[in-house]
Amino acid sequence: MLKNAFGKQKLIPVPGSREYMESEDKTSRQEKCRSCSRRVSELELKENHKVCPECQYHYSMSAWERIELIADPLSFKEFDSGLRSINLLDFPGYDEKLTGAVSRTGLNEALITGQCTIGGYPAILGSMDSRFMMASMGSVVGEKVCRAVEKAIDLKIPLILCAASGGARMQEGMLSLMQMAKTSAALDRLHRQGLLYISLLTNPTTGGVTASFASLADIILAEPGALIGFAGPRVIKQTISEVLPADFQKAEFMLKHGMVDKIVGRSGLKDTLECLLRLHLGGNHG
Repeated sequence: MLKNAFGKQKLIPVPGSREYMESEDKTSRQEKCRSCSRRVSELELKENHKVCPECQYHYSMSAWERIELIADPLSFKEFDSGLRSINLLDFPGYDEKLTGAVSRTGLNEALITGQCTIGGYPAILGSMDSRFMMASMGSVVGEKVCRAVEKAIDLKIPLILCAASGGARMQEGMLSLMQMAKTSAALDRLHRQGLLYISLLTNPTTGGVTASFASLADIILAEPGALIGFAGPRVIKQTISEVLPADFQKAEFMLKHGMVDKIVGRSGLKDTLECLLRLHLGGNHG
């Protein structure tokens, strides 16, 4: 019955267009920067943490790339890696989307969680990966957030979550939407224990993730230029029939209006987190 209710015409996927230029020796593929149009090699981007060296445009990072950027070398120990989403509602095409996402990314879900140290300070670290169904929050992502919170409470150490999401996972219906309340309740338990929670908002952080755990931190950081909001600017513009500011819902706009505490580029992210952990924990981190 659900298949009939949700049935729709199948469309042929069209690959996204990205402008590349191959060097003559085929060893250094180059891409035109999406912001300044400068030609940037993959090697340059990798060495610069996926940031354009010309205009500082921040490209998307995978979850593991961000963990490598933040955590001390060899300190990250993943947990709950075996949790995987299933098609509880028998939503048409969801099984294929999950299989495709797992195949493309090598991940079981859109969120990786684990324990690590940052500058020697212990923390629970979670990182979302937008390559996995746009890091939409379904029942497994919500469960992994809650388990990370519980681990932080058990160990009495800070929690850091790096958000990058298109919002709730529509294929899971109400099971997805309830994760907003579930993760918010878990974080309330963390706050009651007096433990630090730091949220990093990356491009994009939208929908139910913004409306729940991503915005409930003690300290909210954001990457430069990140899109942050609930509904997208186009939907809002159509709804209120008003012209929106040019930087509407960008990290800089959110900082100006008190929704973000600090904008931090990747080159200074680990130092910033280490400083915050040091201020919170002091010298008691042995």
